Amino acid sequence: MGQFAKRTQLGSFRKTSARTGILLFFAGRIMNGMQDVFTVAGRTFHSRLFVGTGKYRSKALMARCHAASGTEMVTLAVRRVNLTDRSKESELDFIDRAKIHILPNTAGCYTANDAVRTARLAHEVGLSNWIKLEVIGDQKTLFPDNEGLLEATRILVKEGFVVLPYTTDDLVNARKLVDAGVAAVMPLAAPIGSGLGVQNITNLKILREAITAVPLIVDAGVGTASDATIAMELGYDGVLLNTAIAEAEDSELMARAMKLAVESGRKAFLAGRMAKREYASASSPVAGTITAAV
Repeated sequence: MGQFAKRTQLGSFRKTSARTGILLFFAGRIMNGMQDVFTVAGRTFHSRLFVGTGKYRSKALMARCHAASGTEMVTLAVRRVNLTDRSKESELDFIDRAKIHILPNTAGCYTANDAVRTARLAHEVGLSNWIKLEVIGDQKTLFPDNEGLLEATRILVKEGFVVLPYTTDDLVNARKLVDAGVAAVMPLAAPIGSGLGVQNITNLKILREAITAVPLIVDAGVGTASDATIAMELGYDGVLLNTAIAEAEDSELMARAMKLAVESGRKAFLAGRMAKREYASASSPVAGTITAAV
């Protein structure tokens, strides 16, 4: 066998082995007839779809979309809620907290200190000690400030917070976040609210192969159901989205579509897709076919 063929065969083996390892990691969670549940920091979720609370045309519509999506956790911007005067109507009045876990977020924070103060406020008023941590580094793209994010993470983890950071698809930074004690890593698929879909498949694949100590959740950029399916087919544990539902022409219908998309992508990942081939491969056997008489 030539050297090129050997290298090609070895590369194929390594890719197959990596995927097999990931599949075995997840398959272990559903052996013995157990449900394919999703666990974050000891809390179990049956739905792998997390939804937001912003941009809806009405709070009542938001509540209907949450129900249609089947979500069990919604993220809520602390800055948008009137925490001092609960007599005034807010998103909290439209969230069924018996069924849905609230994940406060630090949206709009541009420094680590600001994000830490916002997380503490959410905890003090009784929202949760869970926090979707956002430290924004650029106002136009809303890309995360990885340095500030890591700083805030270390502070909040020491204070007992369950931290789920919104981050870039940078593997090195993801590993630092895991070392800092995050409960999950949530890399973006595209800029927040852009609806561009998964723009960084290669980087997300690398993250999935390298990060198995904590769940991985695609956060930001999903625009339609196929985007959510692609994210789940990559082996991600869940998808967090908001604008795709809130700004859809029929938000409730899109919420149902996203529910099915996440479920479909997850099942496809666990099933293991067929190998891609450069040429056609007949699906019917050749043996026994009728040949023309000579």
